[in-house]
Amino acid sequence: MQNIDRILDKALQGERIGLEECVTLFESDEIEKMGHAANILMERRHPEPITTFVVGRNINYTNVCDVFCRFCAFYRAPGSPEGYVLPDETILQKIQETMDVGGTEILMQGGVNPTLPFSYYLDLLRKIKVHFPGITMHSFSPAEIHKMREISDGLTMEEVMRELNAAGLDSLPGGGGEILDDRTRRKISRLKGSWTDWMDVMKTAHRVGMNTTATMVIGFGEEMEERALHLLRVRDAQDECITNGYDSRGFLAFIPWTFQPENTNMKREKATPEEYLKTLAISRITLDNIDNFQSSWVTMGPEVGKLSLQYGCNDFGSTMIEENVVSAAGTTHKVNIESILRLIREAGKIPAQRNTKYEILKMYQETDGVEHDFIMQN
Repeated sequence: MQNIDRILDKALQGERIGLEECVTLFESDEIEKMGHAANILMERRHPEPITTFVVGRNINYTNVCDVFCRFCAFYRAPGSPEGYVLPDETILQKIQETMDVGGTEILMQGGVNPTLPFSYYLDLLRKIKVHFPGITMHSFSPAEIHKMREISDGLTMEEVMRELNAAGLDSLPGGGGEILDDRTRRKISRLKGSWTDWMDVMKTAHRVGMNTTATMVIGFGEEMEERALHLLRVRDAQDECITNGYDSRGFLAFIPWTFQPENTNMKREKATPEEYLKTLAISRITLDNIDNFQSSWVTMGPEVGKLSLQYGCNDFGSTMIEENVVSAAGTTHKVNIESILRLIREAGKIPAQRNTKYEILKMYQETDGVEHDFIMQN
């Protein structure tokens, strides 16, 4: 087995680690040592002691889905009496409520609904932008985009992405990444598509000038090599975006989290906080071309979220004014803005509100126990 210290020293010297070295890190239990290296790498990119967060809302516009992922407790099959599609008016009301509390981002995702035409998405985006031109639509997973292409009367993936972008889709979240290797994908979500299907959507978004994020979910029983391949495939796609000089900055952030088995058709032991923190640290060490790493407090809880700021994270993610998919699996960690400010400060950091592009909008600083917020000019 390769020496962990040698691999970490290589990364700290600015050299890239390869597949076998990444696997070696995943097989190691020297979590604190990896966390220390990840924190150094994070501080080199973000030398100021600032931890950002975005005020956003998750809107799950439909729970109807024909992909039937074994690990999902949220979806309902087409024709189910429990299936729904939110009325446009309800979606607009939720966005208004988000704007009213200073929100800037809408993470709108749902099931892969075969009953909705492509025009539904275009019309909804246009309507949202008419009412709320300042809101950022960071919405729709690659699986949803693939369904849109299927029902779009022969459009290419690039044409679909350009139409969505023109209608008001600003940014693409990394939902559905799970594990970017088909050995595990065939077991947990056979109908969802291959890892290359997911990546093709992301690469297309980058080509048309849209930013995205990337995710990884651990705890499905995947091999350590699959986790390492996931990271290297994300890194390669980011390299491609940078090398080709696209208008997009590619993946603006990486977000790992753990599979939540409660209420699902997959009965597995939940991954431990230690496994999550190790994965986070290895991700920061391996993904040397992605600036931002989000804490996954929604799945891990606020305290582990706070600890993640010592393992490579520079961002606390979203306030998640509403969240239904993870909650359906029995995980209901809710954090409001005041709690986020407190947790970030307890970690020794200065909290700052950002937008989807990771531009700081407002700094929160205390002087003699009195909180002051400073509006930033971008």
